[in-house]
Amino acid sequence: MENTSSDIRQLNEKIHQASAFVDLLSMELGKVIVGQRYMVERLLIGLLAQGHVLLEGVPGLAKTLSIKSLSSAINAKFSRIQFTPDLLPADVIGTMIYNQQKNEFVVRRGPIFANFILADEINRAPAKVQSALLEAMQERQITIGDTTFKLDEPFLVLATQNPIEQEGTYTLPEAQVDRFMLKVVIGYPTKEEEKLIIRQNLNPEAMTPIRPIIQPGDIMEARKLVREVYMDEKIEKYILDIVFATRNPEEYKLAKLKPLIAYGGSPRASINLAWAAKAYAFMKRRGYVIPEDVRNICFDVMRHRVGLTYEAEAENVTSENILSEILNAVEVP
Repeated sequence: MENTSSDIRQLNEKIHQASAFVDLLSMELGKVIVGQRYMVERLLIGLLAQGHVLLEGVPGLAKTLSIKSLSSAINAKFSRIQFTPDLLPADVIGTMIYNQQKNEFVVRRGPIFANFILADEINRAPAKVQSALLEAMQERQITIGDTTFKLDEPFLVLATQNPIEQEGTYTLPEAQVDRFMLKVVIGYPTKEEEKLIIRQNLNPEAMTPIRPIIQPGDIMEARKLVREVYMDEKIEKYILDIVFATRNPEEYKLAKLKPLIAYGGSPRASINLAWAAKAYAFMKRRGYVIPEDVRNICFDVMRHRVGLTYEAEAENVTSENILSEILNAVEVP
């Protein structure tokens, strides 16, 4: 045991030094983004844990600005794809075009060939385009014609969807939504924050441009360290209990939830909960995961993985209500 505790101490010191850039990044982004600390923190978790993020919020909440600023601060390549009902898969991934001089087909790469992809209003595009993007997210590669291209790392897709419009939108299928590590719901800023936002926008010259703080290679190094963050077996059991309680609530004295849950979290839920908890611990400059880390990111990892029955919808029960009940019932290590 002595050996383990000294190993953890060393790891803790190593991670405490290596994670210093997280505070620098947050400060740099704070120059441009007012409030929205929660969203920025979630973006960084996705980046460090190699997961993609689905953002849901009404227009004008700095979703585009946040990811654009993040890519500037990491000196990475940024692409924005505005999803529309007439978009084709080739518009996202690229296509083969005929070069008359060379008398041959050449590959023209699409906007997906970047480090940070903003898929704006993903629910506006038809299923064909959504699945082309989701395949790239999962496989981290693209096939055009008969050539397969590996995508550059770090590769982060941030998709936004607007909850207020139903007209002309194509809901993402549940199985596809599962590919997003986090689903983050963003609220309105406070009065104080909105006052600052007004001032910033009325005087854009006063805004300091974002400087590159770190390089994409630094993120790759940080990811290796996130993998090393120590997770005790008790924490693993805690994660499994949370996910299994969404599948078999009656085993956790939560039989009343059974008629409200259509389906529980998939194994991806357990994997992503563990990854995100490690990334969160890293951001808090710790070399080990505590139960609080799991509880902190649980809603973002799980809210889109718990299916609701018609009964739940009729009673206005949300997946957040169900997760709160589960977190209160499952024993904390």
